[in-house]
Amino acid sequence: MPLPFTPVTDSDLDDLYRRLAATRRPALADGAGWDKGTDADFLARLLHSWRERFDWRAHEARILSLPWVSAGSRDRTLHLVHQRADADAPAVVLLHGWPDSVLRFERLLPLLTDLNVVVPALPGFPFSDGTARPGMTTDAMASLVAEAVMALGYRRYVVSGGDVGADVAEQLAAMHPDRVVALHLTNVSPLHAVFADRSVLSAEELAYLDTVAAWQRAEGGYIAEQSTKPHTLAPALADSPAGLAAWIIEKLRTWSHLPFEAEDLLTWTSVYWFTNTIGTSFAPYADIAPPVPYLATPTVVSAFAHDTKPAPRRFVSRFVNVHEFVEHQDGGHFAAWEQPLRYAQDLRRAVALADR
Repeated sequence: MPLPFTPVTDSDLDDLYRRLAATRRPALADGAGWDKGTDADFLARLLHSWRERFDWRAHEARILSLPWVSAGSRDRTLHLVHQRADADAPAVVLLHGWPDSVLRFERLLPLLTDLNVVVPALPGFPFSDGTARPGMTTDAMASLVAEAVMALGYRRYVVSGGDVGADVAEQLAAMHPDRVVALHLTNVSPLHAVFADRSVLSAEELAYLDTVAAWQRAEGGYIAEQSTKPHTLAPALADSPAGLAAWIIEKLRTWSHLPFEAEDLLTWTSVYWFTNTIGTSFAPYADIAPPVPYLATPTVVSAFAHDTKPAPRRFVSRFVNVHEFVEHQDGGHFAAWEQPLRYAQDLRRAVALADR
């Protein structure tokens, strides 16, 4: 089957190297480190590696070797990684977030060879069709995912995800309770914290909302920009590989517990660069779908201690039907990448729920 996307051209690679060579380093106060964002010296070393040592072709070959398919109808087609097992094996749908892509689950796939695994490239993100569709909210994404998964022949499946993927998962389960037989989430939609009725919350839950508010003040500047003025930010990041790297790697470093290797930082940034999707990836922040009030779908929650805003079970249970709440002392926001074995174990708990 033809690949749903084509390899990067030599001219695109040459253009990247030219832009990296012409990078103008900003004048910044010395000694800030990571306290005020991406460390300037770290970034300079990473950009040098991107230009001089990083072998994109090797990583591209690995990505292209994944079992890619396209599914859907006409302008509603999605590109997906589809790892097949036996026809009777359970099906799971893995939903990534921002600022990542289907690569969030690359280390997980070898642990799930006995399952039918579908990993959609969410619209507007790397490896999607790259078109900027107005109103691409998480519920619109969920509708496209549902159509694509049905086109692949799966009528019942477990959905797993975090970050933007968690929002899409909740919307998908609400739309199709007959198809989504269980959920596995690393977080519930952050919008629940925004719209929560504080008058009914316990002291523990109120303390959690205070923690979220403090996190937003310290770390949430990107949300404010991506949700209010995304078209102001996008041209700078789409035009400058240095700017794009600074924007993405600060999140990969800050939100993860286990440090990303330089090769991985550059691979994850490169896929945004070559697909020119950083601007369209802002859509879930700028176009908000109201959160689902409550889901009766049986749910396993993986609470990784070093995630950005891990919520207590009592708060999570207000919005999803928690059957198991598994707490992990290690692992951060990109748990499927950082702790694939533990992630896989919890996902299998959700698959087991579906069989009850």
